[in-house]
Amino acid sequence: MYRILIIFLSFFVYSDVSGQDIMGKVMDVNGAVLVGANVYFLGTTNATTTDDTGVFFISADGIDKPILITSYVGYEPDTFDMSGHDYIEFKLEDSAMLEEVVVKGEQDGTYISSINPIKTEAITATELKRSACCDLAGCFETEASVESRTTNVITNSRELQILGLSGNYNQVLLDGIPLVNGLASTYGISSIPGTLVNTIFISKGANSVLQGFESISGQTNVLTLEPEKADKFFANVFMNHFLERQENLSFGIKKGKWNNYTALHAVQPARKIDRDKDTFIDVPQITRYEIFNKSSYGSDVENGWSAKYMVRFLKENRVGGQMAFDPEKDKGSSEYYGQTVDIMQPEIWGKSTYRFNNNSKFTFFGGASYHDQLSYFGTTKYDGNQTNLYTALQHDLEYTESHSVKYGVSFRLLDIDEDISFTDEMNPKTYAGNYIKRERIPGIYAENTFRFLEDKLTWIIGARLDHHNTYNMQFTPRSLVKYDFNENSTLRLSTGFGWRTANLFSENVGLLVSSRDIVFEEVLTPEKAINYGINYTQKYANDILSGYFSVDFYRTDFQNQIFPDFHSSTTKAIISNFEDRSYSNGFQVEFNTKIRSKLDMKIAYNYLDVSREHHPGHFESLPFVTPHKFLFTAGFKPESKKWHWDGSIHWFGQRKLPDTSENPEPYRRPDYSDSYLTANTQFTYSFEKMELYAGCENILDFRQLQPIISWEDPFGPYFDTSSVWGPTKGREFYIGARYKIE
Repeated sequence: MYRILIIFLSFFVYSDVSGQDIMGKVMDVNGAVLVGANVYFLGTTNATTTDDTGVFFISADGIDKPILITSYVGYEPDTFDMSGHDYIEFKLEDSAMLEEVVVKGEQDGTYISSINPIKTEAITATELKRSACCDLAGCFETEASVESRTTNVITNSRELQILGLSGNYNQVLLDGIPLVNGLASTYGISSIPGTLVNTIFISKGANSVLQGFESISGQTNVLTLEPEKADKFFANVFMNHFLERQENLSFGIKKGKWNNYTALHAVQPARKIDRDKDTFIDVPQITRYEIFNKSSYGSDVENGWSAKYMVRFLKENRVGGQMAFDPEKDKGSSEYYGQTVDIMQPEIWGKSTYRFNNNSKFTFFGGASYHDQLSYFGTTKYDGNQTNLYTALQHDLEYTESHSVKYGVSFRLLDIDEDISFTDEMNPKTYAGNYIKRERIPGIYAENTFRFLEDKLTWIIGARLDHHNTYNMQFTPRSLVKYDFNENSTLRLSTGFGWRTANLFSENVGLLVSSRDIVFEEVLTPEKAINYGINYTQKYANDILSGYFSVDFYRTDFQNQIFPDFHSSTTKAIISNFEDRSYSNGFQVEFNTKIRSKLDMKIAYNYLDVSREHHPGHFESLPFVTPHKFLFTAGFKPESKKWHWDGSIHWFGQRKLPDTSENPEPYRRPDYSDSYLTANTQFTYSFEKMELYAGCENILDFRQLQPIISWEDPFGPYFDTSSVWGPTKGREFYIGARYKIE
């Protein structure tokens, strides 16, 4: 214990090293930070962008006349002579000449933060408009680091995989608050409308300890739209050729220091279709109603009090199964196979800040949610409810020009009640019952940021000490290093430990769908892993080209991992702690360029090796991981900005599939999937206050035909949906319109 205390106290040890770099913040006149604002020295290619807190660092080495300029779409650029200064706060005013400003400084669709020691990829609102992006799960069509994968094809549950690992190891945050977990994670990423998203920050591997201990493969932080920048009125309507419709309305009110943003979201179900004649509908029917409100008072960059709070209420119904299935009379019966999911979920989260001065502030973070789910998976009845609470009190202190610390206390509460029963009395499954989980986790944490060598070297070292009411004390250390060879060349190193407790049924919903029995061989303990990573990023900019080249490698070594064992038996899924060797290797190279601010292109390649030790010295690849994946995206916008075209091509290599060799011949599947290619395109035309867009996803109409094993006998012993590895609904045409009053 004394060693932990020494490490913890060492975060406050520093050396007084000051650099010649310039630090600053970019905000609007109301104090709201501007993420991704352009900052550069006049007459040079020395440039950077602000991070998710509006902060930037830029080197003044070799600059004779340090005239610093900042610009942001929709705001007037500002200029300041930095001679004799090393800190500046820009406050940009709304532009009366929007088109002119857009030409000069339109925000990039994607970028890699130059400031953050953690490699952080940002997807901005500009990028999200390049495809339909109806919900968060669909916001990664042009992103190489994240794969949005279907976990249950019948109700279309999805997860966000990073480094080839299950989405359970990717910590998803809403405005920095960890609320998308437990039961809420199964359909959580599909319930957040794309029009609500302002920026998505993606970090692979070890991350900050500030938001908790769960991040293992990475972290996805979804920032919702800010009330200070919200349009007075915004409307978006969308419909695809399956006749699924979505509507979004939002309203923004600004009055002094108070700002408010309210958004309404609705989804109406598609028509029933069955192209591959397996009697199951190809597109699940989804009905969703949602209301979201975000209010803010003041700004946390100004002295005194400020606050920002969000409220969201979700009501959702999902229906999938056979064409003849009628949920009103067939729910839970064996007449026709069907799945129904009814969700009700209220949430509240936010933060309050008191800033003493530029160097010190206290912030209270809080979030709470309740999730109630009633569902049927054939003759399996699954009801679950969850209460989730997160609070933290944090002090941010910049104690020298080069060093800062963030430390605080946190508390997490998670109550889950799951009830499983079978409506078929002849069902041979044995796992019916009530499953209860109660977690109380108080913790303390600290994270120190050191800057050395004239701010070329940044080192973040952090740790958490959490006490779990069942698993006792858990220590979570992490270390992150960034070295800037110059303003455009950056090397990052990271290492860190993560742990989490599994929620078996919500995280493996396919188990409830399968005909297999579920057998628990032992009491499950927390999953634990260590992640190591290295990244090199090279940025470039001149009068013609701008962009970046990035290459990285991350390795995850598990000390304990929990996943269903489908290999030991064809009729059972065996659940136990897997403490033998299990790892993930992820390599990615990406080239992103913009030509004369008109043509954007991205080329990326991923290699993934995700394996576990099956026998001593013998490793086997885990199913559904694509070892090789290519991505190409392109977008063109002419000088007039009246229209733009966007497209993407994805190529996925073969995936290993679960072993079905012991099934009867009709119910076997190949050991590996086919490789396949999908292509998407969208065209957008802009008027003064309106945008019209139309597009097509999966242009080549690639489909995995009849993906469900034993679809002819859905209540039989071999029925299984776990071999779904590719698109099943085929080509999708869509149209939409956006209208706004600023």
